Amino acid sequence: PRVAGKLKITWVKSAIGFSEDQKATIAALGLRKLNHSVIQDDTPVIRGMLDKVQHLVKVEEVED
Repeated sequence: PRVAGKLKITWVKSAIGFSEDQKATIAALGLRKLNHSVIQDDTPVIRGMLDKVQHLVKVEEVED
């Protein structure tokens, strides 16, 4: 089976004015402040979270 890659997720737009669950999703992804980046596994769960906050983050695929 194909091993899931990694995603670099960068928080690029403030969550002010957006719903609490979107702010919670940002926090659950491990993002602490604006322009902060984290590396997460490319899983269906993470993809679902990114789908919810796609207007607030930038996503790049990275090599392991």
